[in-house]
Amino acid sequence: MKKSIKIRLVKNFMLIIIITVVILEIVLINGVKDYYYKNIEDILTNQIEFSIDYYLRYFSSDTLEDTVVDDVDAFWQHTTAQVQILNFDGELLMDSLGVTNDNSNLYPDIKNAVNGQKGVWVGNVNYYNSPVMSVSIPIKDRDKIIGLIRFITSLKGTNDMIKSISFLLLGMGLIVIFISGIVSIFLADSIVRPLKEVTEIAEKMADGQLKVRSNIQLQDEIGKLSDTLNYMAEELIKKEQIKNDFISSISHELRTPLTSIKGWAITLKSEDFGGNEIVLDGLEIIEKESDRLSNMVEDLLDFSRFVSGRIKLENDEFQIKDTIGMIGKQLTPRAINNRIEFIINIDQGLGYMLGDENRIKQVLINLLDNAFKFTSEDGKVILNAYKEDDNLVLEVKDTGIGISEEDLPKIKEKFYKGKNSKSHSGIGLSICDEIVKLHNGIMEITSNINEGTKVTIKLPLREAFK
Repeated sequence: MKKSIKIRLVKNFMLIIIITVVILEIVLINGVKDYYYKNIEDILTNQIEFSIDYYLRYFSSDTLEDTVVDDVDAFWQHTTAQVQILNFDGELLMDSLGVTNDNSNLYPDIKNAVNGQKGVWVGNVNYYNSPVMSVSIPIKDRDKIIGLIRFITSLKGTNDMIKSISFLLLGMGLIVIFISGIVSIFLADSIVRPLKEVTEIAEKMADGQLKVRSNIQLQDEIGKLSDTLNYMAEELIKKEQIKNDFISSISHELRTPLTSIKGWAITLKSEDFGGNEIVLDGLEIIEKESDRLSNMVEDLLDFSRFVSGRIKLENDEFQIKDTIGMIGKQLTPRAINNRIEFIINIDQGLGYMLGDENRIKQVLINLLDNAFKFTSEDGKVILNAYKEDDNLVLEVKDTGIGISEEDLPKIKEKFYKGKNSKSHSGIGLSICDEIVKLHNGIMEITSNINEGTKVTIKLPLREAFK
């Protein structure tokens, strides 16, 4: 299954957008988290520093242990956080919640404070259902650490706020991805649309429609491709015209010497050669080969007229039944000589048809000639003619060798000769197809190897043709 360029472009655009949005979401959410945690850390730090300053100003004459016993309110009246007072070794002296902790020295923030630095820690404790943040700062008197103050606060409200903002950012990210997806579809379409137009033009040119042109006016690679296709078509038309002119010219030039050769062959055959069989046989061969070459020249002339648009139909009403009957009488002796059963089935109600009778004859004779060529002895060639709606249907069927799947799509192309072809020029079916098209009809060919071939022609019964 072929994958569309548009789908691939949209997928690539979306992959880039999703990766970008995810990275931005991670950066923004972490930024929000860091911002809120930093604010809490700053608030706790300011409160601790205010408490330390308050203690040093009014209670510095007493030891820390005495102050804890007599004036403990001095440490937590300025905050709503959990307050812990520790000695200079990090041992817990007092906790505002009454928590006892024999492993105070294990907390990183306390270790930093014991060493004279501010310590900050985020983690879980067994008496809160949510993570907490603790800030520990040493109490220094004349550069000597006399104890530590530690403030602990729950991060539940902060985390809920961060979570809400994260969901908001995720929602905005999804909206951005959705909008970007729609935009990427339009962007991909703006790239693919001209490519599709160029492809359609190229397919028409490949089908032989060399007069079509690409009108894409873009100053990029697609525009250059469009200009190249147009230039290629112009060059092909010129070369096709040169070829057709050559075929027409050489065909006209061949007619005169062929007529002379045949005429002299007929003349010499009337002479007395004393029963010389070799001479007579040679003259017979010359005459027949002259006829064969003349037929080839006529085919080439017909082909030249068709491709140059110089052929005109001689339209008139005629009885298609009579025309087919005449063709049957003409070809029946050949069928008998080849030991082929030749069957003609004509619908009695066909009536009249408007068209070029001679050209219709040419088509049928050409198709029947092919059928006889490719059908062996004891085979069948069938010509059916019947009415279907307002169309005349002509069918030529045989039980011959058939056409391969490889050759079948190309069999109507100009000068194409398949592997099993006995055609001299490869233009017989091409001419038939052109004649049918001039009558606004269609010609279809179906075939199976070693089973036979069926050619179906559908022509309007009454219509004014070009």
